[in-house]
Amino acid sequence: MKRFNCGDVVPGCDASFLAAHEGEILQAVGQHAAADHGLAEVSDELVSAVRAAIVDA
Repeated sequence: MKRFNCGDVVPGCDASFLAAHEGEILQAVGQHAAADHGLAEVSDELVSAVRAAIVDA
């Protein structure tokens, strides 16, 4: 299992994600970024930051 805490990249956000694979985390985070942070697109830099913050759960 993999875990990502949005607050590790976006201070103040308490959303967290748990999934079997990194790809599932990235998909969920993309939806979260659009719905909760108003991002129309996710930059490569943001994807890199999210990937760096994903840990084994």
